[in-house]
Amino acid sequence: MIQFVARLVWRIICWIELTLFTLVLYLLSFLPQSLIQGFYFPLFRSWCRSFVRALGVDLRVQQKNIRPLPQHYILVANHPSAFEDIGIPAVFPVHSLAKIEVRDWWLVGRISTASGSLYVHRESRESRNAAAVEIESKLREGINIALYPEGGCKGRRIFESFRYGAFDISLRSGVPILPVFLHYESQDDFEWRAPQTLLHKIWHMMKTRNNRANYYIYDAIDPAGFSDKATYADYVHKRYLEWQARYLD
Repeated sequence: MIQFVARLVWRIICWIELTLFTLVLYLLSFLPQSLIQGFYFPLFRSWCRSFVRALGVDLRVQQKNIRPLPQHYILVANHPSAFEDIGIPAVFPVHSLAKIEVRDWWLVGRISTASGSLYVHRESRESRNAAAVEIESKLREGINIALYPEGGCKGRRIFESFRYGAFDISLRSGVPILPVFLHYESQDDFEWRAPQTLLHKIWHMMKTRNNRANYYIYDAIDPAGFSDKATYADYVHKRYLEWQARYLD
């Protein structure tokens, strides 16, 4: 009983913290970008960690890399859940490429935009090309980018081949790919399935009996070892299938 009350009190404290943090970031988002660009992104990452605590998720970083990780990279990950939108920037200093609909989400859309998130209309070739140009520009500035090569939130299983965008950009820029495999132990509670809403998913995450989320980091992949984007994407896709067999089968 005492443990239950203590957990309940802690969860209430975390949600109060997140509410106040959200209000501060939302108000700051109305300031000119030139005034907030130096400090807003670190605040956004702290906000993501606050969100993780409020959800009660036990986010574990599992370092499977043998070599030291590079300072500059394009992070790629599988995309089974909506949790990645806060889980990835909570752990890694990356600006994420998100679907354009996120920009219009209440509160979160303004915070995400002010933090430097990039957007793409996934079904529009013109939008994808424009996003690629913007990503390369950010990489030249030394900014790390997070991409989901499945092309959206496709569930716990990886079936389709990866889209080429991340690998084409890596080849052109020379920036290595940092692969991260995401595994939620209570997959049913975390996996995004239509027609679920974001509020439904948040509730499922909060009441799960297994709150463990494992983010497995592997060695960065140098684009110099590949001659074209198709071969590069296929190689990384096969690695993800190997990790999927290891952690999900």
